[in-house]
Amino acid sequence: MITGRDITVWTISYLLAVGIGLSSYAKRKTRDKLVRELAAMDPERRQKVLQRLNPKLAMEIREQLMERFQIMS
Repeated sequence: MITGRDITVWTISYLLAVGIGLSSYAKRKTRDKLVRELAAMDPERRQKVLQRLNPKLAMEIREQLMERFQIMS
């Protein structure tokens, strides 16, 4: 038998999963947009922007630039 408590727990779990999924999607979409913008920049400016970023994030973006656009920065 399904109780009200079960439905409440399932609803809360569902809302948390949707929130986490949307957050992950927004993060990925923003990072993709940044990578595309960096690919369009001239190399000097791209290097300056990458130096200002968090080192871990900058490394991930450099990897994306190499994989998707074959740009060595």
